[in-house]
Amino acid sequence: MRAGARVAAVLLAAGRSTRMGADNKLLALVDGKPMVRHAAEAAVASSARPVLVVTGHQGAQVRASLAGLDVDFLDNARFADGLSTSLVCGIAAVPVDCAGALVLLGDMPLIAAAHLERLIDAFRASGEQAIVVPTHAGRRGNPVLWPRAHFAAILELQGDAGARRLLAAHARDVREVDLGTDAIFADVDTPEALARLRGATSC
Repeated sequence: MRAGARVAAVLLAAGRSTRMGADNKLLALVDGKPMVRHAAEAAVASSARPVLVVTGHQGAQVRASLAGLDVDFLDNARFADGLSTSLVCGIAAVPVDCAGALVLLGDMPLIAAAHLERLIDAFRASGEQAIVVPTHAGRRGNPVLWPRAHFAAILELQGDAGARRLLAAHARDVREVDLGTDAIFADVDTPEALARLRGATSC
């Protein structure tokens, strides 16, 4: 592990995938692996520790899809109440000696460990104070690295909005890092998006 402040990874993998129909998108195969495993492997291959995986909908199947990986599972019994409940569940479990938490989405399989390291490096360079947000072509994406100073505000979130409004409220604390890749936008919410992703990764 690289020297510097300890950073945890929180992987959100509890959602119901309602726009995908009957299937759980996190379990859909991309390049022969469940989508969520791609995200988890990127986190495990980075210097972030621990890697906390928040499960909920079809939690047993999601856990099984990550068998053998060095991750810790958290069960979000309130996952049906929205994304914020999973974020709160994960942030609440971050060890006290971690200076920040890198929040990853389980439906972004193109994110690589190298992308995560660049965000972690920028966080450490900021003195562990900045909210580090990846960008490309002038747009912000995910994952976002949150410093501990903002954990209390995250723990107050409710509903299905996630932490986006906190970025606006604390704009002066945001440090953007251009990762030069569309991977930060490649979340999969519909069957059509999944088909496009599969086509792109099979080339």
